Amino acid sequence: MASKKMIVIIDDEPDIVELVSIHLKRAGFNVEGFLDGDTFLDFLEHQMPDLIILDLMLPDADGFDICKYLKKKDEYASIPIIMLTAKSEETDRVLGLELGADDYVTKPFSIKELVARVKAVMRRKGETDSSGMISIGGILNIDTARHEVLLEGADIKLTSTEFRILKLLASKKGWVFSRDQILDHLWGQEKAVVDRTVDVHIKHLRSKLGAAARFVKNIRGVGYKLEE
Repeated sequence: MASKKMIVIIDDEPDIVELVSIHLKRAGFNVEGFLDGDTFLDFLEHQMPDLIILDLMLPDADGFDICKYLKKKDEYASIPIIMLTAKSEETDRVLGLELGADDYVTKPFSIKELVARVKAVMRRKGETDSSGMISIGGILNIDTARHEVLLEGADIKLTSTEFRILKLLASKKGWVFSRDQILDHLWGQEKAVVDRTVDVHIKHLRSKLGAAARFVKNIRGVGYKLEE
């Protein structure tokens, strides 16, 4: 790639940091590894990563808290996060997605799968559309080229996944997309198997859309649509 993307991995197990770093570097990424949250946050003050792989169980911090902190900061909110953890319960997975994580990988994991997921998330983040602006209800404007969403002129900070869902729904106003169709659009062959993934992202998206949340409608037993 012309300009290497920076991937950060935060995990308290040095062997995992080393293993993931080696394979991501082979895949063409720059990589920085950290064994605790504080060191990573110090690094963040000086350099902005393109993606973060975040372990939930760190010696000095809870990964959920770090994710929540990043997603609440305008300057960091758009950085994709893949959660890497030994916690496999669905409730932990859903909580991570509710906080804005883009993907969730449980230990033990396949290093090839993790690298594939990193590439998939980076590919989604880098996708642009030259079709321009989509206007919804006179109050919501989606700039597909700049990946910006404006509500009555005010910028709304969405994660890359939230933006892609909104863009998909807006691409065919009134068209009902099933959860499987949305999952396929987001992840393709690497998609998560939990249908609640879509519901979590929609819930988070609606909370950010404010007065425009009413345009995103749930069709019970089918899926979601965007209708003015």
